Amino acid sequence: MTIHTVTSGETLFSIGEKYNLSVEYIQNINLLPNPDNLVIGQTVVILYPETTHMATAYDSIDSIATKYGVSKIQLQRNNPFLATRSIEVGDIIVIAFKRNPLGTAEINGYVYPFIDLDYLPSVLPYLTYITIFTYGSTRSGELIDIDDERIISLARSYGVAPIMHLSSLSAEGIFSSALASEILNNPFLQNILIENILFTLTQKKYHGLDIDFEFIPSSDTEKYVDFVAKLKIALNSKGFILITALAPKTSSDQVGILYEGHDYEGIGRETNIAFIMTYEWGYTYGPPMAVAPINKVKEVIDYAVTEIPSKKILMGIPSYGYIWTLPYVSGITKATSISNVTALNIAAEQNAEILYDSLFASPYFYFTDTNGTPCVVWFEDARSIEAKLKIITEYNLLGAGYWNFDRPFPQNWTVLNAMYNILQVPVVI
Repeated sequence: MTIHTVTSGETLFSIGEKYNLSVEYIQNINLLPNPDNLVIGQTVVILYPETTHMATAYDSIDSIATKYGVSKIQLQRNNPFLATRSIEVGDIIVIAFKRNPLGTAEINGYVYPFIDLDYLPSVLPYLTYITIFTYGSTRSGELIDIDDERIISLARSYGVAPIMHLSSLSAEGIFSSALASEILNNPFLQNILIENILFTLTQKKYHGLDIDFEFIPSSDTEKYVDFVAKLKIALNSKGFILITALAPKTSSDQVGILYEGHDYEGIGRETNIAFIMTYEWGYTYGPPMAVAPINKVKEVIDYAVTEIPSKKILMGIPSYGYIWTLPYVSGITKATSISNVTALNIAAEQNAEILYDSLFASPYFYFTDTNGTPCVVWFEDARSIEAKLKIITEYNLLGAGYWNFDRPFPQNWTVLNAMYNILQVPVVI
């Protein structure tokens, strides 16, 4: 894989000539939102096909997969344009790329229940798990239900394992320290909650549970470890897995309510998988910077692997960026969350040059909005994703988890597919 950075005057045609590839082929694997108006500093992923097939009037994904002895899922990974349309006569279908994968990885990601189901097939081929955000609970141990059954059914049809998500969100939709503490200090309430979790997992054909209790009081740290252990025993005995989400810590004594209630060693010991939320350094009310700067991400992973077996760790990757107005004023400036595709569209519309911060391994650019206000955008591109995904191999991690899939980022999947063989776990349809 080569990641080409666009320079002044370049077009997809000139890039195609440089690499001896057709414009249509390059666009089919990148799905660029601005193919006719490339931006200086934009990335274009270059992959060379090893085996291709020219589609005829009688071809389908199933027939081509059978002809070449490959899986339908792999064909969908290699040809992302097929997520939005059927095969047409003359289409060049990539059966296999020339690639040297770094290894095998498990890939998870989060969606809201209201995600566009027509869009979801564009990401499902690249996943091991999909986690649907989020169930809550009441103070009586009852679950606050969500509309998740269509996503579960669609995920299973792709061989992706659906994961139920349980957070400490209250009925009002906010992370509640009081609710978390009440559950962690009441064994009877825990038993009711676990019974309801097991019932839902079984009834809705989930593969497991992702528990995400945030802002836990430090006085409940050990109780949270005990609850995770109790959950894992109950779930594993019924054939379900347990994933536990963890705040991005860099030391065991890190202060702050986001961090103190998460004991990496204890939770890492008790859970099946630990998902570390390595993002949100750049955030809505913070100063402009990368959402997941690589130097900060590595500081967290450096610590994590000293407390948690590396093969239990899924590293968090953001699938979004932010726009900040300038100058930034603490307590006043509020950033706007955008997709990485939207970031490229803005750069193209504003004729902005995309820059790249080597310390953060993240792209950014400046522009002036229609009101004449200076703005800066930090987002993700093929380079930043490649840098993050290399961490999986560098630290011998289980894989990665994306927050979240509600906004498209097609180039990410092309990079992921080039770098790793994606593990799929047995899913009974």
